[in-house]
Amino acid sequence: MHGGGRLEKSSRLSGIQSDLKAVAVAAVALLRHRMARRKRPQPQPLPTRRLARPEPERGIIAVLEKYTPRRIGVVATALILLGSAGLGIVKGGHVDEFVHGLDDARNAVANIAGFRIEQVAISGRKQLTQDEILAIGGVTGRSSLLFLDAAAVRDKLKANPWIADATVLKFYPSELQIDIVERTAFARWQLDGRTSVIAEDGAVLEPYVARRFLSLPLVVGKGAGERAKDFLALLARYPQVQSQTRAVALVGERRWNVWLSSGLVIRLPEQDVGNSLAMLTKLDQDDKLFSRDITAIDMRLPDRLTVRLSDNAAKAREEQFSKDKKSKKKAGDA
Repeated sequence: MHGGGRLEKSSRLSGIQSDLKAVAVAAVALLRHRMARRKRPQPQPLPTRRLARPEPERGIIAVLEKYTPRRIGVVATALILLGSAGLGIVKGGHVDEFVHGLDDARNAVANIAGFRIEQVAISGRKQLTQDEILAIGGVTGRSSLLFLDAAAVRDKLKANPWIADATVLKFYPSELQIDIVERTAFARWQLDGRTSVIAEDGAVLEPYVARRFLSLPLVVGKGAGERAKDFLALLARYPQVQSQTRAVALVGERRWNVWLSSGLVIRLPEQDVGNSLAMLTKLDQDDKLFSRDITAIDMRLPDRLTVRLSDNAAKAREEQFSKDKKSKKKAGDA
């Protein structure tokens, strides 16, 4: 019994010694590891370096970034929006309304600032009223003296056939003066069934004839408006003819026919018209030519004057000719 106990006690001591030895080895190893970490050199902090600007990319984008001014994107966006709005105005046919709106806006600001047109003086008008002149010139109640274009107003006035010349003056802050020279109504011109009032140069003043112009001479035919001044001046030198004239007509743009109030028509030649009118004057003074029962006097041929009898005169003449013929026959039989 004592021998087995000794062996068990000996093996138990051997296990304890092994465990102590392992602990000692582990403790030594841990101590060495810590001592080794203490002796390891600490990492030195890296020197600070200035951050370098990244290299720009190459290509079109790099060139644009390098040379394009700042905020160009904002400007481009604004331009695109304005362009789109402008295109919409043009495509929609609202250009005139847009321009008028801008014009009204700036005139409103000017009027508030004290440049409202409060006094208008117009001189030289005879046929046109003051309201008509202002309307022709484009001057309205919204117009301001500051933004009123005097040259444009003058051009608009001169474009009207009644106005031969115009002067527009601005007196700040609120007075406008307009001086005009009106054309004179010269004659009534009839063409293709329409009658208008014309000036001496043939310009149409009104496309209709008001009652106050019914006493003007009547000229008829293509080109008659432009040539009426010279012919009517010539006709005025022969009052025996002029006083009985109802209308004059230019035929083929070559010569004139004169219509008298009695219905008699005088066909004048192309040339030497003055002598023809002088001859007519003498024949009427001496022989009452215009009072005869005739419907036309033809003077187109230079060596003769031909008259056309009225139907009644022609019939009476024919009857008289027959009577004369019978009388001569009876006289011959006797």
